[in-house]
Amino acid sequence: MSLPAYPAYRESGVPWLGRVPAHWNLTRLRFIAHFNPSKSEIGSLPPETEVSFLPMDAIGDDGSLRLDATRPLSAVEQGYTYFRDGDLLIAKITPCFENGKGALAAGLLGGIGFGTTELIVVRPLPGRAVAAYLQWLFVGPDFRNAGTAAMYGAGGQKRVPDEFVRNFVVAVPPPAEQRAIAAFLDRECGKIDALVAEQERLIALLKEKRQAVISHAVTKGLDPSAPMKDSGVAWIGQVPAGWAVLPFKRVARLVTERAADRSFAVGLEHVESWSGRLIETEADFEGEGISFRAGDILFGKLRPYLAKAWLADRPGEAVGDFHVIRVPAPNRPEFFQRLLLSSEVILLIDGSTYGVKMPRASWEFIRNLPIPLPPPAEQRAIAAFLDRECAKIDTLISESERAIALLKERRAALISAAVTGKIDVRGLVPAEEAAAA
Repeated sequence: MSLPAYPAYRESGVPWLGRVPAHWNLTRLRFIAHFNPSKSEIGSLPPETEVSFLPMDAIGDDGSLRLDATRPLSAVEQGYTYFRDGDLLIAKITPCFENGKGALAAGLLGGIGFGTTELIVVRPLPGRAVAAYLQWLFVGPDFRNAGTAAMYGAGGQKRVPDEFVRNFVVAVPPPAEQRAIAAFLDRECGKIDALVAEQERLIALLKEKRQAVISHAVTKGLDPSAPMKDSGVAWIGQVPAGWAVLPFKRVARLVTERAADRSFAVGLEHVESWSGRLIETEADFEGEGISFRAGDILFGKLRPYLAKAWLADRPGEAVGDFHVIRVPAPNRPEFFQRLLLSSEVILLIDGSTYGVKMPRASWEFIRNLPIPLPPPAEQRAIAAFLDRECAKIDTLISESERAIALLKERRAALISAAVTGKIDVRGLVPAEEAAAA
């Protein structure tokens, strides 16, 4: 879609802005908004007054707010950040800032809210700034990139300074035009967000299909006409008559040999969940890992990583929280990798995890888990079938992921173009839409 430009521009002298519409006003945010308003404005309220309470996880990356929590004013007036309806909230700590976490406060109980101290509160000054416009400015890539570069601190405690936001230079159109830009972005980004949501739903369906294909193949085989028998195990149900049902320990063992070789190391973060694909190597890990060889299965034993199971195609070292499982011949490790990636097995293992802070899979449970066992030749055929079918599904997932990336790039470019005046939206937005922004 070709979008119109303004009739006249001038140089802003600001690198991220470049040329701006000639009638826009160059200024710093502190001249068009008030920052971190004082709690003294609600000093007359009784201490038992209930107000909305927003911890960081109640503020979405998409501008949404979860308003289910309330607290009495006396419990939050010290040690928390104050705001009210119409204020803009910006998360200042990493990675929340980089992810775009922030929102326009609305629907607060009594119009008043308190929340995490990791927020910068921006209150637009009437007649100078429109909240909906500033909200789009704050989620745009230019503001986020500049803020990320200005962060101070180390590691997970890096923050955007309040002064960075106060002194951020913007080109501000007249209020009516700000409302038009906000309405235009609401509409156009809404369309893009709907397309992204469609692709995300497609990915979810494809992943469900992949799990269904795996689960059916490893428990029912490939021949729909094969005679069946009762396995005697609830999660397995019926299996082909020629299959056995045995505890996992009868066909696999746990590898525990320690090694310090860093020539090829694999960590949990390098294995893709549910697909078992290796994404990258060179794990950053101190201390000894577990030596593995080609054909071993690296199974993530921490609860968040139970769906990670990589079939090694070369020797190396497993670093971090892996069970290294070896399946001696004549059985096929390719089949058992897929079995460990089936949703039923993952759910069973998840239910057996132990520990409070870092729940992990019990090898004792896994080794005694009853599993369906086809003859080795059929294991090989099932593994080859799943390689083909899962590859087709993974290709479709990758295509959808690429489409999402392109849509998000388009969204970011559109926001940047609109808030820097590279496109003139005044004739693209009906008057009633602009008035509502």
